[in-house]
Amino acid sequence: MMIMIRAIVRPEKADDVLAALMDAGFPAVTKYSVSGRGKQRGIKIGDVTYDEIPKTMLMSVVKAEDKDFVINTIMDAARSGIKGAFGDGKIFVADVQDVYTISSGVKEDADAAEVTA
Repeated sequence: MMIMIRAIVRPEKADDVLAALMDAGFPAVTKYSVSGRGKQRGIKIGDVTYDEIPKTMLMSVVKAEDKDFVINTIMDAARSGIKGAFGDGKIFVADVQDVYTISSGVKEDADAAEVTA
């Protein structure tokens, strides 16, 4: 069984997360620049409200048995300070039913070591 992990992190933490995943043996990651807001509805500075905050989304597909390790690796690298802070991000996990390699048309084996984009 494979799972997809989508982590939305502060842009300044993205390289730390990518390096931590690489060092942990999970180099296959897709990176997106995104913007959005959380429960706080953005940030208000003076009279100006910024309701779309820049973030980075990192997406990786891993074996289900590696899920907790990968999530903890991401959290450790993405967290601001020891306790973290509002806006550090979110991690979403979903099951992956099938994976295909476009160039070959081959359906990947669920037991494959890693899935690359």
